[in-house]
Amino acid sequence: MLRSRLCHGAVVIVVALAAGACSIAEPTTAAPAALPFESTGAPTTSEVPITTTSTTTTTVTPTSTTNTTEPPPEVETRPLGQPAPEWLGTQELPLRPDGLGVAASTPPELADRQLWTVDHLPPPADSAFESSLVSPPPTDVLERSTWRAECPVTVEELAYGQVSFYGFDGLFHTGEFIVHRDFGEGVVDIFRTLHETRFPIEEMRVSTLADLDALRTGDSNNTSSFVCRNAVGSSRWSRHAHGGAIDINPFHNPFRRGDLVLPELASAYLDRTNERPGMVTPEVVALFSGIGWGWGGNWRSIDDWMHFSDTGN
Repeated sequence: MLRSRLCHGAVVIVVALAAGACSIAEPTTAAPAALPFESTGAPTTSEVPITTTSTTTTTVTPTSTTNTTEPPPEVETRPLGQPAPEWLGTQELPLRPDGLGVAASTPPELADRQLWTVDHLPPPADSAFESSLVSPPPTDVLERSTWRAECPVTVEELAYGQVSFYGFDGLFHTGEFIVHRDFGEGVVDIFRTLHETRFPIEEMRVSTLADLDALRTGDSNNTSSFVCRNAVGSSRWSRHAHGGAIDINPFHNPFRRGDLVLPELASAYLDRTNERPGMVTPEVVALFSGIGWGWGGNWRSIDDWMHFSDTGN
C-alpha cells in the first residue's frame, strides 16, 4: 500500500491489488535535419476524496513531489532497458515558421526506446498495484501544474491521481496525473490493467509551465493528461485543457500531420508495422474505448497515436 502522508489535510482513497505495449506508410518529407548527437550509421481549496469501487481500500493522504526524488537503483538492480543518453533533452532543434521543431532522424539510441525511469515520486513497495485519487487536486500540485484562472475548467472539476506503473527497466514506479474528476476512476482502472499486463511507461508526471516553455529538443516522453494549452496548430483549447485527454508514451506514439512530427525525433515510430514495447496496441485502444474515449490513431487527416480523449478530438 502507499504510505500514509499528510498534504494540506486532504484524504484520498488508495487501492492495492495483486499484479502479476496500427499500419501506415511513413510520409514522404524533406530530408531530416542532421543533429550533433547523431551517429553515422493556484488557489487554496478544500479537498474531497473520490470513493473508488474497489473492495480493498485504505485511507491515506496524497503526497507532494517536492524534494521526494529517490536515487535510482544501481545498474545491477535494473534487469531491462538502458540509461538515458547524456544529451537527452539538451539539443535544440531548428524551428519551423510555426515555432515547432523541424522533424529529424531518430538517433540510434532511441530507435527502440527502452530507457530507465527517473523516479519523481517514491516507488511502490512491491509489484502490487497502488493508486490514489483526490478531488480537487492538492494546492501544491496545482501550483506546479499548468492550471491558471483562464483555463476552461475549474479547480473543483479536476482530480489528482497517483498510480503504480511498470517501467522499461523492469521495475515498478509511481506516476501521477491530473484529469477531469468525471473520468478519474475510469483512468485509474485503465492504468491498473496496463500495470497488470506489464505495458511499459517511461515517465508519468504532472505537466508544468516549464514543460510548455522548454526548448524544442524533440525527445520528450512524458505520459500526461491535463495541460492548459491550445490544440496543436489551433486557437481553441485542447481537450487536455479540459482534463479530458491523455497522451501515452508520446515518443513511441507520435503525432504526424504532413511534414510535422511531434516529438520531432520520433520518426522511427511512424512505421506502425514495426511493433516495439511502449507502442499503443489494439488492447490499449480497447481499454480507453471501454470508458467512452476515442483514439487519435483513428483520425483521417492527422495521426495522433499517443492521444486518447473523451470526445475523440
